[in-house]
Amino acid sequence: MLTVAALLCFILGSKGASVPPFLTLCKRGDDACILSSAKSSLPLVTKGIPELGVKSLDPMYIPLIVSDESGLKLKFKNSTLTGLSGCVVDNFKFNYIDKKILLKVTCDVTLTGDYEVQGQVLILPVEGNGKYKIDIRGITFKSPFNLSYVEKSGVSHWKINDDWSKTFKFKVHHGTTFHFENLFNGNKVLADPVLEMLNTNWQVIMEEISPPIVKAIIGYEVEAVNTLLDAIPADEFFIQ
Repeated sequence: MLTVAALLCFILGSKGASVPPFLTLCKRGDDACILSSAKSSLPLVTKGIPELGVKSLDPMYIPLIVSDESGLKLKFKNSTLTGLSGCVVDNFKFNYIDKKILLKVTCDVTLTGDYEVQGQVLILPVEGNGKYKIDIRGITFKSPFNLSYVEKSGVSHWKINDDWSKTFKFKVHHGTTFHFENLFNGNKVLADPVLEMLNTNWQVIMEEISPPIVKAIIGYEVEAVNTLLDAIPADEFFIQ
């Protein structure tokens, strides 16, 4: 999750882009400078840079997320993710030789929208539909992003390869709180034990159901980054 903001801090430092005044340009290979620039710029970048075509990432609208793990079918619709502007960039390196970006980010985020659920949570059956809210505190995401060249009208551009979806890792450190309205059609006798189990066993629940959710969120962010990379020729993509 949260990848695009830190990546944009690097991308907008290229000599071919119109660099906003809050971004610090760094020399190639100066990891300390790059990390410092990413940390200071991330809160501003996530709010969007209209003059560069960068839309707001906080909030982020996600039309559909589907999870079908461990006997529990979840569908999240018309969701909004908030909190990316408060993320902390723990590590950020760009390896020009190996064409690889290494990224580690930690955030507190909230996901809200409409849900549909059917199946079983641990030992309890669950079903329902309505509004939902998930508060995730201290989620750390890290992944290597492999880059390749693509040709566009005879000009080379960077592109994040699709293999990120097989290598990304995440962990929630401080807790997750689940809110699901209208479980069992509003029957609190049935709903309250399920909600209590979800929130008491949040670590197990997150391990079981969240990988597709996190993958979907990162997928939207990678798509946004690749759209921006497609607009910047690779030979202009160097930090000065």
